[in-house]
Amino acid sequence: MATGLVLVMTGAGKGKTTAALGLVVRALGHGQKVAFIQFIKSQDTGESRFLEEMARLNPDNLFYARHGQGFVGHNPSQTDRDLAQEGLKRAMALAPNLDLLVLDEINVAISLGLLATAEAVEFVKNKPQNATVVLTGRGCPYELIELADTVTEMLDVKHAFRAGIPALKGVDL
Repeated sequence: MATGLVLVMTGAGKGKTTAALGLVVRALGHGQKVAFIQFIKSQDTGESRFLEEMARLNPDNLFYARHGQGFVGHNPSQTDRDLAQEGLKRAMALAPNLDLLVLDEINVAISLGLLATAEAVEFVKNKPQNATVVLTGRGCPYELIELADTVTEMLDVKHAFRAGIPALKGVDL
């Protein structure tokens, strides 16, 4: 009997969303049903363009949505909170019909107070048995790490940005 997992990709290093996208590609390659919900992010990136196009071409297997308006400082707006709540509600509605659900940057949404840790914990505890849920973003709460089956921490050892190299299309954007 297939059992879905809870995967956490956290840490200060680069690659959390990229790793989650690799899982999306793998799942779609097996004909599985996938949803990729982004919290906070609103920037037009290569990944957002790709996901929008793939969802348009294959709506039966891929759903993609952004629930954010971009950078959120230490004083989030009510709109930021509302968008995050909508994203979590959408995830709850979609989860029963999915094989893979990626909640991109949900850990950051939690750390900024856009979502309560308890809400995310409750969602994970009640996820459909066969669905794999991926939680990305730095600062994953301990409670979610404890619930996860697999936790990967991306370590920031060295980054081109600190050497003055701007974000590159196809690598960072």
